[in-house]
Amino acid sequence: MPVLEQYCCVSVQGWIASVRGGSFSSQGKHITSSCSLVAFNTDQADLVTDLDFSPFDDYLLATCSADETVKLWRVCDPAQDQCSDAEVTLSPADGRLELVLFHPAASELLAVASVRGLQVWDVTRDTALTVLEQHEDQLQGLSWKEDGSLLASSCKVSALHSNIWPCLTCLSLSLQCVQGHQANRDSRILWVKDDNLLTTGFNQMRQQEVRLWDSRKLSSSLTDLSLLLSVSHCLTDLSTRGTALVPKLALDVSCCEVLRLLQLTDNFIVPISYQVPRKAGQDFHADLYPDTVGHTPAMTAEDWWKGENKQVLTSQRSEASTSSSPLSTPSSSAAPSRSPSSTSGLSSGFLPSPSPSQSPSSKFRHIQGAVLHRDTHITNLRGLHLTTPGECDGFCANGQRVAVPLAIAGGQIAVFELSQPGKLPDTALPTIQNSVNVADFCWDPFDTHKLVVAGDDAKIRVWQIPKGGLTETLTEPECVLRGHTEKIYSIKFHPHASGLLASSSYDLTVRLWNLGTGEEVKRLSGHQDQIFGIAWSPDGKLLATVCKDGKVRLYDPRKSTLPIQEGPGPEGHRGARVVWVCDGKYLLVSGFDSRSERQLYLFSAESLASGSVASVPADVSPSTLIPFYDSDTSVLILTGKGDTRVYTYEILPEAPYFMECSSFHSSEPHKGLCFLPKTECDVRDVEVARAIRLGKSTIEPVAFRVPRVKKEFFQDDVFPETAVWWEASLTAAAWLSGSNGQHRKISLQPKDMMPVSEAPKEVPVRKYLPSSVYLEEKTDEQKKEELLSAMVAKLGNREDPLPQASCEGVDEDEWDD
Repeated sequence: MPVLEQYCCVSVQGWIASVRGGSFSSQGKHITSSCSLVAFNTDQADLVTDLDFSPFDDYLLATCSADETVKLWRVCDPAQDQCSDAEVTLSPADGRLELVLFHPAASELLAVASVRGLQVWDVTRDTALTVLEQHEDQLQGLSWKEDGSLLASSCKVSALHSNIWPCLTCLSLSLQCVQGHQANRDSRILWVKDDNLLTTGFNQMRQQEVRLWDSRKLSSSLTDLSLLLSVSHCLTDLSTRGTALVPKLALDVSCCEVLRLLQLTDNFIVPISYQVPRKAGQDFHADLYPDTVGHTPAMTAEDWWKGENKQVLTSQRSEASTSSSPLSTPSSSAAPSRSPSSTSGLSSGFLPSPSPSQSPSSKFRHIQGAVLHRDTHITNLRGLHLTTPGECDGFCANGQRVAVPLAIAGGQIAVFELSQPGKLPDTALPTIQNSVNVADFCWDPFDTHKLVVAGDDAKIRVWQIPKGGLTETLTEPECVLRGHTEKIYSIKFHPHASGLLASSSYDLTVRLWNLGTGEEVKRLSGHQDQIFGIAWSPDGKLLATVCKDGKVRLYDPRKSTLPIQEGPGPEGHRGARVVWVCDGKYLLVSGFDSRSERQLYLFSAESLASGSVASVPADVSPSTLIPFYDSDTSVLILTGKGDTRVYTYEILPEAPYFMECSSFHSSEPHKGLCFLPKTECDVRDVEVARAIRLGKSTIEPVAFRVPRVKKEFFQDDVFPETAVWWEASLTAAAWLSGSNGQHRKISLQPKDMMPVSEAPKEVPVRKYLPSSVYLEEKTDEQKKEELLSAMVAKLGNREDPLPQASCEGVDEDEWDD
């Protein structure tokens, strides 16, 4: 099958390199594109003569080849192993196949062309629906009308006409046929607006030409070619082996992109973007983006064969598009829903931008992430364990230190003090010897010296880090928790009760532990498959889980060991995370959809059974997005292991729910981010979040700042009183007995700063002089003086010699009589 590559529809600068474009000749396309993937031929691939993505499924690819078969492939992301077997194989038995083309309105319908024959197939059947009349010579082009009612083809005719004309190109449309371009060379055909056809070929002088035809009267091409206006052109330095048009739904409307091509060369795929010069930003330019066809088929192949003609429903770009991701809600989005039985849906390459009139604007939309100065970095990290389980965050940090797993036998963990940045020595460092591989680990939020580690041996070990950091290797934990019968997935501390820990395991249970006594105090059941993630509610009363069985569950551990609610979760089974947002009113789940695209889902905590209230696709990547939610600002920050991009959203408790903000991009892939307490932020620089970023060999602080003009004032609109979540409000025993705690709150306002809400109002400064200055009355003498001065300046100095006076003549004796 052809090679598949993924491309990012946000950036038009990135080239796909080392593709080895195919050099063989065929009448079909060498490259094609859906909203998510681009497929192309290579010299290493089998002789695939043409390929086409389904207009209703970004991951369904049809190919035809020299082995006289048509194959339908269910492709997956490039990072995954492609299936070596086709989903469907058709055998037209008409010789070498040259062209394959999906029907634009009916699902599972294909047009297949051989050297001279043309057939229409329903891929669910073993035989063709119809075999059209044989062409006189080699068939070269194929095109469906937009509603799929007519099919046009172009071919080469070998018969000579009177007056010994050269070989002509023939155009056949259903029962109509007409002579086209007058040269025995390649031609192509395309349906354009309304009932018009456009063909390309060569004239008698073997010059390239374009012709426009009215399909209702094919006796001759239209003479008024003023309909074809040259708008722009693009010159490239590389030879072209093929081009593909990116679907409209994948265009970036925020920069007024109206067209994007993918150019296949010998070694690259080059994105070429056509943009209309407009003021970029939040405004949606409706005149550039009329409604475009959606992803839902208008009919089935059987309906079309019975004589129905329907057009695909249009999708409004102003509602379906944002600058980085599509926002969809069940009630308001124009995007079609994704049901497991449907092949329709919007791709992650669909990157739209909402109109300001339809979506509120976030005060954090211009948030900026920046790596702090190198003096704050810890460098020269060696032997990092970069393949921790998917349920583990990869590393963990608190306000004082960072714990990092090492790729050394025995599950060793290194601990670094944030107060001691710099280059680490090349010699061995003291570590925690956990004795078994690390499954997950986290710091006690109420004790910065206590590290809890879950291992592959179903045990949880509690380690106490000495003051000042590790000075020698630790081999004996403070205590060991035993009870799980299988490997542990993840562990989470209770947000209010000290010494209360929750853990999930391969034994399909969630267990609660009292670290003070070292005993298991609760065992929760009800899961049918792997538990991807767990999360305590902000008030500590409930526990949420997301599971591989496609369910999101809610537990009240003090009342029942079974879930009190459950509902449908992410459709994908590659991993997921869950976090509480909007003061515990909603659950946010980051996971994968049925096409393995990363997706964010928002669930109402009061009604999980009703499904998600909103969702937003992110992109295509194998790693799960790990969420961090700041309850003070309602800002959600996400990134995955091995990613270079950090997503930022503001979460609202009502539609549109998700408001995308600026993303932070790093130059190299990172292991992940861990966020520090709010007290670590520099409020004078309007820093709303501080994270620790783990790179391949470095630990770097990252500051997320909101750009403000009046930084001399305390920005109290983005810095409300923050909860002191690093102090316990009750004990584990008190919580188990039915008590609930609440964190106290503190203000982050420095004593020498005034809140911006109390700043004195500035008096507006007049930018221009009053009109009275320009309308001041002048005396007659002043007017005469100004007029005289203007005349003198215009005439210049009369005493200057004329130009010809400086010319030199010749002597009298030099004249020749």
